[in-house]
Amino acid sequence: MNPVPTTTPDALSFDGAAFNPVPITPTITPTTITAAVPSAPARALRASAVTPLAEVRAGLVIAHRAALAAQTAVQRRLLRDARTTTTEVILTTTEVLPPAAAGRPVLAVTAAPEGAFKPLARTGVDRLDAAALDLLTRGQIPAVFGPAYQQLGANPDIRLAGDSPLILHSVSEIGLRDGALGLGRLRARYTGNPAAAAVQAGQVFALYAGLHLCFADAHLDSAAFATAATDASTESELELIVTDIDLVPRPHLTAEVLCGGSRVPVSVTVTENAGTVIGPGAGGALDTWTGRVTASGEKALLSEFHMAHLARGDQGIALGPEFAHYTGIRATRVPTGGLLLVDRITDFGGTRGTLDQQLTYRSEYDSPADSWYYADTANESMPHFVYMETSLQAALLMGYYLGPTLTEPHTTQSLRNLGGTATVLRRVDLRDKTITQTSRLLSTTLLPGSSLQSFDYTLSVDGEPFYQGETMFGYFSDEALGNQTGLDAGRHRPTWLADHPGQGSTRRIDLDARRRNPDDRLCNRNTLALLDWIDVVDGGGAFGNGYLHTLRRIDPQDWFFSRHFHLDPVIPGSLGVESVIQALQEWAADTGLTDHLADPVFSIPANIAFTWKYRGQFLPSDGTCELEVHIKTVTHSATGVVVTADASLWKPGLRIYELEDIAIELTERKASA
Repeated sequence: MNPVPTTTPDALSFDGAAFNPVPITPTITPTTITAAVPSAPARALRASAVTPLAEVRAGLVIAHRAALAAQTAVQRRLLRDARTTTTEVILTTTEVLPPAAAGRPVLAVTAAPEGAFKPLARTGVDRLDAAALDLLTRGQIPAVFGPAYQQLGANPDIRLAGDSPLILHSVSEIGLRDGALGLGRLRARYTGNPAAAAVQAGQVFALYAGLHLCFADAHLDSAAFATAATDASTESELELIVTDIDLVPRPHLTAEVLCGGSRVPVSVTVTENAGTVIGPGAGGALDTWTGRVTASGEKALLSEFHMAHLARGDQGIALGPEFAHYTGIRATRVPTGGLLLVDRITDFGGTRGTLDQQLTYRSEYDSPADSWYYADTANESMPHFVYMETSLQAALLMGYYLGPTLTEPHTTQSLRNLGGTATVLRRVDLRDKTITQTSRLLSTTLLPGSSLQSFDYTLSVDGEPFYQGETMFGYFSDEALGNQTGLDAGRHRPTWLADHPGQGSTRRIDLDARRRNPDDRLCNRNTLALLDWIDVVDGGGAFGNGYLHTLRRIDPQDWFFSRHFHLDPVIPGSLGVESVIQALQEWAADTGLTDHLADPVFSIPANIAFTWKYRGQFLPSDGTCELEVHIKTVTHSATGVVVTADASLWKPGLRIYELEDIAIELTERKASA
């Protein structure tokens, strides 16, 4: 085996482009804060029924899409009930703090499954007494659930039991991931009509999940669908099990409530009041606030509601009436489910139709500690693909908002990333942080049947940058996408292994065997188990420092196809990159690079610029994805080991992804923060 060169790390990686809820189990010291109950405002309440440029451009028309990938993932995590606690908290502060902002209670983490509903606000409150319920009837939602529920005076009609007397006495338990379906559960005590009590329980849960926070002037449309039930003359108990919760087409939930010996189906929908603006106007006008606040308490321009519609709903609601015709057909979209990694647009100064402008805009993404990717990654903190996806989605979003596809509105155009370069600036634990995404559109180039946009971007947390990069996206017609010639002008380029038969012995790393050890924290698991095995040629590859190869079957039912994108399924390029990361991690562990570390963890090394290039796409029908990695350098230091590599990925007969200086780092756990 050739000696591995030792170098000083110098640059790193990136790529990318959902939505849905996530519960959290509080572990707060039981506390009760007594609150003075304000007088109810004299206001009529709405009733609810109980019922890179030169090279890319030169080969543009024949080089297209880029959403890449890595292979199959294993089964999805089973939903399980979160354990309950004995916390009793009523918050009465009126300080304006936003969605995932400062001052949040510290919460114990039970991982949410991929695709779980992501609530618009979070609280440590898991039970409510009579005083808290009374506050909810007066619309004092932040006083009960905390400052993350502030709306700067919006939504005066949002309240509990707005059209009937309050008959709930207390809520003994409420959780976003509890219940038989893992979508939420509430237990309460009441006296009176079971159907009315069921409706009020549904309303409490809707407020708790923050479903109202994306509208400025709305009310709760609630209904119970049940046969006549006998009123409870004495205090009785009910249990609500959420059966669905979503933001599309309007924020809503459905539930089954067990009360009075009956099973009562209930629905609660947040509905805008007549004349209320819920999205951008003609020409992309953003001059009317739609109700959402940012992580710093300012008015947001677009919210999670708009992101959900852009991903899989009505694009007219998401971006304005000019985009309405894209609804229900294959078109440019952001991903959905657990791959939607932008929450709010906070600042934008562009003008729709003006495509020759450079402009800067900002957005936010809340990264809860219970997010599925923290649980499934072998990294100590956020996995590499999330860095790529959240930055690329944020950069692309408002470029698309300007309307490059509107120049040919009746031509089907699909979005693909073409490549870029990105660097991690510093290691930071992003759990329970709001990431600020600052993106800059550098150029837009219109071509027959397609268009190109280039961007740069910076991600920050707590006011300090931690990741930056640049990228190019293309919008391609079906014809342009059909001319897929890959990275080698349509010529077949074999893998190094195929081109060097018999050069060195090959050994296999069995990843499934490692995953069977539940105590092995250096494994990617569940949704992020992207590889099954890796063949290793020690001393092989382009640099003589080691070579890795694997082949993965593509299953059309793989979870990411339904996420990326709605009606246009391709493997996310970022998961292709993540597959290479995982191959490097497995090789590092198998080769003994962890042996001198007492408690090793994987992370993304800082100050190593990673470059990727995509010239094709992995489709559900492609059958296989082939991957090779050439170990480039292994650098030892006092704190750990950094490995860099180059890599390629093939669909059958065509090399379509090329990665340079992809890197991983191994350090002691205590040094990784």
